[in-house]
Order: sequence, then C-alpha cells, then structure tokens
Amino acid sequence: MTPLVTALDTSLTALLPELEAIYKDLHRHPELSMQEVRTAKIAADYLDAHGFEVTRAVGGTGVVGLLQNGTGPTVLLRADMDALPVTEATGLPYASTATAKDEDGREVGVSHACGHDLHVTWLMGAARLLSEHRDQWKGTVLAVFQPGEEVGRGASAMMDDGMVTRFPKPDIILGQHVMVGAAGTVGYRSGTILSAGDSLKVQLFGRGSHGSQPQTSIDPVIMAASTTLRLQTIVSREIGPLDSAVLTVGALQAGTKENIIPDDATLKLNIRTYDETVRDHVLSAVKRICCAESTASNAPREPEFTTLNSYPLTQNDAAATARVTQAFMAQFGERALEVKPKSASEDFSIFGRRWGAPYVFWFVGGTDAKVYAEAKANQQLNTIPSNHSPQFAPILDPTLKTGLQAMLAAASAWLCEESQRE
Repeated sequence: MTPLVTALDTSLTALLPELEAIYKDLHRHPELSMQEVRTAKIAADYLDAHGFEVTRAVGGTGVVGLLQNGTGPTVLLRADMDALPVTEATGLPYASTATAKDEDGREVGVSHACGHDLHVTWLMGAARLLSEHRDQWKGTVLAVFQPGEEVGRGASAMMDDGMVTRFPKPDIILGQHVMVGAAGTVGYRSGTILSAGDSLKVQLFGRGSHGSQPQTSIDPVIMAASTTLRLQTIVSREIGPLDSAVLTVGALQAGTKENIIPDDATLKLNIRTYDETVRDHVLSAVKRICCAESTASNAPREPEFTTLNSYPLTQNDAAATARVTQAFMAQFGERALEVKPKSASEDFSIFGRRWGAPYVFWFVGGTDAKVYAEAKANQQLNTIPSNHSPQFAPILDPTLKTGLQAMLAAASAWLCEESQRE
C-alpha cells in the first residue's frame, strides 16, 4: 500500500458502512444535469462538517471545498454529480423511482446509470479521511463536486464562475470513473484515455405537400435518409484505417402523418474522435455532406447546425500519470492495469485546460470479478450492462473501497512528504 493509505487503512475500513449508506441514498435520489440541488447540499454539508472551507453554487450547483494543511502542493480532486434521464431497471432494493422534467419540459425517469453517485461518495470519503488525518500529509486539497457532466456544461460553468481567481491553482487535477471492469481493479493510461465527443442537431429544409402529390414537394424525409447514409462514408472512406472515429445518427425526426410530406427534418448526430485533426475533418465533412445533399435536393435554404454538446479529448499528462501509476502499483499491485482508450467522453479535462495544470483520469472496475472473467473468457464482455444502460449497477464490494483507495493513493503522490522530496 502507499504510505498514506496504509496509515488510513483502519479508518478507511471503518468508514465504509457510512459511505455505503450515503451512496444508496444518492442512488435513490438522482438529479438531472444542472439540477443537482439536493446532491450538492449533501456534499457541501459533509465538507463543512469535516473542516473544509466550502463555497456553494459555483457555476450553478457546483461545490468547492478548500482544506489547507501547511506548505505543499495543491491537489484538486473532482467528482461529477448528475444523473441521466434513464428509467432504472436494475431491480436493486435501493433502485431509483425518481422522475423529473428535462430541459424540454418532458417528464422522464431519472437514475444514476453512469455511476456519478459512486463518484460523489468516493470524494466525500476521501475528503473526510484527509481532514481527519492531517498529520499524514501536507499541502492544500480542493474537493470539487461538479454539475452537468452529462450535458458537457458543468466544468465550463464552474470555470466561467471564476474558479481560476477564486481558488488556488492546482499542481495536479485528479479524477476517476467507475466502468465495466473487474471490481477491485484500476485502469490507467498515459496520453489519450477518452475520446473527444461532439453532438450536433442538423435541421434540413424542404417544401411540404400532400403525400399523393410528391412532385409539388421538396421531400426532407428523402433528403434526411440520403444524408444519413452518406454520412457513414466519412469514417469508411475519408478517415485513414490507422485512425479512428465513430459517427452515429441517433435520431431522424420528420413529419406527423403518413400522407403529409413535411417541411423539414432533423438529424441528431454523435461523433467520437481521438485526434484533433481527425475531429476537425469529420466536423467539416458533416457540414459539407449535409449542405451538398440539400443542394442536390433543390432545398429552399441551407441546413441549420446546432451544437448540442462538445467534449474535448481527455489526454493524461505523461509525467503526472507516471507518478499516479507508481502509486497504484504500490497500492494495488497486479490489480493496477494499463488500459486502452475508451470511446466515452468527459468534460473533466476542461479544468486542466483552463487552469493550465496537468491532470490524470483513470477507471475503477465495477463489475463482479467472476462475472467479468467469465464474460471475457466467453468473448461476451459486450453483454455486461455498461454505463448509461438501465441495468448498470456497480457491485459495491469491493468497488466502494477500491475507488476510495485509488483517490487517496493518487493524491498521496503529491501530498505525502516522500513525494514532495522527489
């Protein structure tokens, strides 16, 4: 174990029942992006009760806890708080039955189908242990509870609310995410670990008419269908085979009745890339193809493009990752694994980008180890319910303890005196 986690081991184990109760409460009461009022209050009150200087309502519902403990590095620990508009289907005794209105005013089921309730719990536990054992470390800890990760707005909202001037600049920014993987393991990687993600809405314009008289129309349904098919050629014909990109048309919406040709159609696209040059090319090609199909259809006007969300690449700093890796090896041994990049996206890196500070992001496995091993042996890992699935349900033992240990171990690479002398 790392020296810090070794020193805290007894207290850490004793804290787990309390943290499990907190987790189950958060799981039962999820809140949509930028609506995390209850969750933020729980986190802020907990920090306040354990000696942190707490700033609430940062960037909306964001919370920042500051704990200064002598001279040393400033370490930012981040957790995201928001849930998803997904009706839970796990069958857990503490499953969410919550509903809420989304940004479009629709009533939706809400659940923590991405594990952010676990992220919040981990950071609360780490904050308490660091506060109660200040004799084991030196420096400053910033505990950041972030809203709105699922809509790609929370980190930017907090930074836009003056974090750079209101709080000390961190020497390192650390974050973690529960994922499908054997519980008890952590996955690290230097460089790109998460893809860039861009979601667009494209409105195509035609001319409506009676379904029996298509010659009097400019049919946006045909235009949208043709555009959808042509967009798939960007990855297959414009991106090199050694590069990587994903382009998904997740929604095609048009019309209200079978005998009415509508005036317009809407496409909603999601794009994932691992390289800025590839990203720029794909975005440019999307606009080129949509405009070209509109012109080919003799559309009365060009398409309208709306960015729904945009996530930058998550690229771990090499030197900082080496320090975290060393701490993970000391803590977990063979349970610390180097992993490949994931096609998921995060706004975590915005803190580092805007602050000009190095950051490291890693994964914590949340799948029953036996279930994961069997699925891997049978080449059926894709059958395990993943993040954003209504059935996503991290196993708590040992995931709760592992994530807490991982956060403390990574922080110790900067906060412990041995690390500061390196």
